[in-house]
Amino acid sequence: MSSRFPASATAVTTDRIPATVVDLELAGPIPDILGVDPHGRRVERAWVLVRQFTQPIGALLIDVPPQGLAASDLAAAVDREIPPAARPEPGYLTSRAEILTDAPHITVVVCTRERPDGLARTLDSVLAQRYPRFRVLVVDNAPVSDSTVRVVADAAAQAAAAGHRTVDYVREPRPGLSHARNRALRAAAGEIVAWIDDDETADPHWLAEVARALAEHPEADVVTGAIVPAELDTDAQLWFEQYGGHSKGRGFTPDVFSPATVHRQSPLYPLPPFGAGGNMVFRPGVLERIGGFDTALGAGTPAMGSEDTLALMQVLIAGGTVAYQPSALVWHRHRRDLAGLRTQLVGYGTGLTAAYTSLLLRDPRLIRPLLRLAPTALRDTFGGGDRLAGLRADFPRGLVGANRRGLLTGPVKYLRSRLADRRLRRRTRSLP
Repeated sequence: MSSRFPASATAVTTDRIPATVVDLELAGPIPDILGVDPHGRRVERAWVLVRQFTQPIGALLIDVPPQGLAASDLAAAVDREIPPAARPEPGYLTSRAEILTDAPHITVVVCTRERPDGLARTLDSVLAQRYPRFRVLVVDNAPVSDSTVRVVADAAAQAAAAGHRTVDYVREPRPGLSHARNRALRAAAGEIVAWIDDDETADPHWLAEVARALAEHPEADVVTGAIVPAELDTDAQLWFEQYGGHSKGRGFTPDVFSPATVHRQSPLYPLPPFGAGGNMVFRPGVLERIGGFDTALGAGTPAMGSEDTLALMQVLIAGGTVAYQPSALVWHRHRRDLAGLRTQLVGYGTGLTAAYTSLLLRDPRLIRPLLRLAPTALRDTFGGGDRLAGLRADFPRGLVGANRRGLLTGPVKYLRSRLADRRLRRRTRSLP
């Protein structure tokens, strides 16, 4: 292990947790936060998602003293971070109720590969949605066992018992997340498609808030939502949040990205301010218009990721609109150990520059706007930037280097991915 990483980082501790995750509803009683969890582990901090009448309005990380944090101290910390005068009125509850009376049908897609426990948690949360009209489609990507089939069968039985849900199963034999995503598009043609990953659970109001965003933004081609940590039991999980997590600084303020906003946010950089693949919803036909997902990108390819980032960029470059709706919330289980986190950050870097390579091969004219953005990108990546400025002293700086190395290898990895994908397609030409 390189000396750039702390020696203790490889192990999951059993005597402490870096932070407990608290889902705090201000309309209810404010709880005390104990200094020790039910397993006897010392709780060092609390990551608090703050809601007002179910709507997420902010998050804060608070130190927890050994004796615990009293409810009054927690309330004071919330008031300092989110003053009462800045909190929204609950009128959106009326809007949500109105939407639910004529809710659009949504297909929820989960692409998975040999992760039955995570998939079961995801499906349980989706089937518990407080939303009247949806189905679930599970895409089993290049399976080597029947574990996914069994989980889906259990979920389908549960849905049938509820009487108003369906859980469908399709198999995509070509390995790679983008192949699985494109298989889902063929099975859900003409439908609103909501994507959630098999290491996430959906907030009970997730689909209702998606539908509210679609109604309030009829011009939106895509709706994206917030992705927050389900647990912060290990240092690696908290380090991921320090590095930006899945939120990347988006926070809990709704926003819209479109041709009218290019003066403050380019569709090319910085990325991804407008969403991530674990919580994105496309109206019918939008993905088909951009040719679906690039199968040389994504998990399971040498490029490792960013098929979602490329798709969102393509929508915006083509003149589309992305609405960010943070109240459409999902909870993500971060990588628990340092090795997994390092692989993830390498993948983020590799995938990002691979996505740019794909974009330039499709439209070489984009080289000019990318070159104009290059000084800012280089300054952010190698000169500090807001993300690095927010890192705590215990953050392993070797992770930053791992991400940078991924950025440098992305273009070559993408070209390798294209070659590998062509060979795969030739071998599987007879498949649908």
